[in-house]
Amino acid sequence: MKLSNQVLTMALVLASYTLAGCTPTVKIDPPDKPIVINLNVKIEHEIRIKVDKALDDLLTNQELF
Repeated sequence: MKLSNQVLTMALVLASYTLAGCTPTVKIDPPDKPIVINLNVKIEHEIRIKVDKALDDLLTNQELF
């Protein structure tokens, strides 16, 4: 009986080494060329200010400033 336990243990050890050697590996290589990101962005903005006529007269008053 003792010999069969040793054989079983050795078989399990060999099987675990065999399975460990078959594990898949993932290899990630950096690209040969640099990554280029083209950002063609056109930004336009328009600010509209609507001023009441009385407020406009007040702001154009030279004595205010």
